[in-house]
Amino acid sequence: MDELRILIADDHDLIRRGVRDLLAARSGWQVVGEASNGTDAVRKAVSLRPDVAILDFSMPELNGPGAAAQIVEKVPETGVVVLTMHDSEQVMREVLQAGARGLVLKSDADRDLLEAVEAVARKRHFFTTRLSELVLGGYLAGTAAKVKVESKVAQLTEREREVMRLLADGMSSKEAATQLQISIRTVESHRINISRKLGFNSIAKLVHYAIRHGIVAHT
Repeated sequence: MDELRILIADDHDLIRRGVRDLLAARSGWQVVGEASNGTDAVRKAVSLRPDVAILDFSMPELNGPGAAAQIVEKVPETGVVVLTMHDSEQVMREVLQAGARGLVLKSDADRDLLEAVEAVARKRHFFTTRLSELVLGGYLAGTAAKVKVESKVAQLTEREREVMRLLADGMSSKEAATQLQISIRTVESHRINISRKLGFNSIAKLVHYAIRHGIVAHT
């Protein structure tokens, strides 16, 4: 990609110099500004409006995700790549929630940074291989959990689901019985069956489960 304007933010001079040297390998790529803390990175992103901002995850005053969130809000045309030393799900979560499109481990920068910058400049996402595995692992774990939940709910009869929704919505057994035009004893029987099938021993846990999995809306 030609004519790319880049901002670098890291509180270590040696890191900024190393990133500059890597970027120099691409003809037409220009480092238009540098910052040593997150606050300055945001200020320079607003004034310089680079195509891509490369931010260190850990910076004084405002960390990488914090600076990324502000840059994404104030200069939406600027894509953000975050450099980090840590390959954890927490780091991934913070960076993605901030709106950054790229995340590269510093140990992989020699191999991945140029590709990450180019991808982000094209409005695509890029993650170092190890971080991509974390994303995929989280997705698969979430999918497995969703399947498990759906499997449990599928065990409930239609009447049990109705009772669950009413109880989770705050109704007493008596009110649920009146609503469904059945006896209180029948409601209690359904509640016992629901708790057994889903593995709960209290209405509070049942309510939390129902809200968390969208069986009833949280109002």
